[in-house]
Amino acid sequence: MAAPERFGRGAFPTLPLARDNSVSKCGTKASANTLAKHGGAVTMVSIRQPVVQGWCFGRSRPQAARDDLLMTSDVTHPSPPPPFAGSVPYILLLTVVAALGGLLFGYDTAVIAGAIDYLEEKFTLTPGMKGWATSNILLGCAVGAAFAGPLSDAFGRKRLLILAAIFFAVSAVWSAIPNTLTEFILARFLGGLAVGAAAIVSPLYIAEISPAHLRGRLVALQQIAIISGMVVVSIVNWIIALQGDHAWNVHVGWRWMFGSETLPALLFLIALLAVPESPRWLLKRARESEALYVLTRLGGKRRAVWEAQEIRRAIAEETGRLDELFRPGYTKLLVIAVILAILQQVTGINAIVYYTPTIFRSSGSTDAWALFWTIITQAVNLCFTLVAITVIDRLGRRPLLLLTSATMGLSLVLLGNAFYANLPQPWVIAFVLLYMASFAIGMGPVVWVVLAEIFPTRTRGLAMGIATVALWLADFLITQTAPMMYAAWGPSFAFWSYAVMCLVCLAFVAVFLPETKGKTLEQIERMFLHHGA
Repeated sequence: MAAPERFGRGAFPTLPLARDNSVSKCGTKASANTLAKHGGAVTMVSIRQPVVQGWCFGRSRPQAARDDLLMTSDVTHPSPPPPFAGSVPYILLLTVVAALGGLLFGYDTAVIAGAIDYLEEKFTLTPGMKGWATSNILLGCAVGAAFAGPLSDAFGRKRLLILAAIFFAVSAVWSAIPNTLTEFILARFLGGLAVGAAAIVSPLYIAEISPAHLRGRLVALQQIAIISGMVVVSIVNWIIALQGDHAWNVHVGWRWMFGSETLPALLFLIALLAVPESPRWLLKRARESEALYVLTRLGGKRRAVWEAQEIRRAIAEETGRLDELFRPGYTKLLVIAVILAILQQVTGINAIVYYTPTIFRSSGSTDAWALFWTIITQAVNLCFTLVAITVIDRLGRRPLLLLTSATMGLSLVLLGNAFYANLPQPWVIAFVLLYMASFAIGMGPVVWVVLAEIFPTRTRGLAMGIATVALWLADFLITQTAPMMYAAWGPSFAFWSYAVMCLVCLAFVAVFLPETKGKTLEQIERMFLHHGA
């Protein structure tokens, strides 16, 4: 048999041919079995059609892509991978679109901070009902996060993000027009489903369309987008509150605060219609031609073939099951992750974030100034999150968590003392900002990094899902009980109780959490299993 024809300079790159398939050479089919060498080895064949911007003359784009992707998981691929030849602006555009889900996450959860005191007066809420009006969205988040992974696997990342965008828009309108508290609760729960889905699927989509050398920075944009959403809605709430007096805000202003989310939700929905589906999901559903077309736009044609092979190999190794998390050693990893996720919440972050204007009003601020200082608080949150992203790989996870636990606890002790001793309001503001900066530089972003690192590859998705649901439920508990604690014990004892949990977190990290900086995921897995034993 004649040797397969080699490519000349500038010709289309060689592509591996599957052992049991055939390849269409723009109308001429050649059996893989007749082209394979004796013994079953796979031969390289060429497709010598002129190619211009992904088109093969004589073939449609899907047909050309299908021809290009004929390969199997046992075919060897170049090592190192072919050089990146994709479009960074295109990848950045897709990332920004997906990160709008993160922005809406922050917007939808934080909008309540500016509105809850007006809502309390409008519906004459008790402290318990005030907590319920604020926290019920978090139950929706837990449900949305629990089902987002399986639903995105079944129907696609893009479809689930579109559904989340629709839920965001409907929830925004519905929560702006309720006549009863029950209607408001249902509207907010619907928004919670969207938040939970976006929290899981947006970073997943970003990770799956990002080249390896950009993935860390691009996925970090999700966290930045979440906090940016909190900053934006704080500004919007403040602007709306300035449009009328206190009575106007009680009757009308809070409705505009919730309704303002409609605009970014619709922008998210429209933008999603123009983005492609995740190539990893397409390959998982055996839609090879579409996957290769997307991968080619993301990384270039040669790299697309290599990445498709890598994705198929990774998919073949995805055999993790829930019962694997309860094997000896792995159970300890799951317990560490769940406790760490819970501690992130019970140290009081959302007792402050969702009630920041309430805290400032309690210390003597007017409505407008309370909302203004809320903007400053969220701006500090954003700035120190950016600092955390730059130092986490230099300083390490464990030192940052130890530092943040100590400084959060100290700031809460001081904040409680400021209310107990009736100190001037600038002290309250200073201690709130110190607490927020401490959380943002460590406890906020670092916990998510550790959760993503400590689990074995095969069970990482399942374990992350369990830890995330635990985090949302702890968030619900703190948000529900915070106004009840403020009313029953006063702010001082409430903040001191959260300070005690910071001490618990400090001890837990010191005893159970080894450092993971600079280690491969495989080294981290072995270290945690040995450490847990």
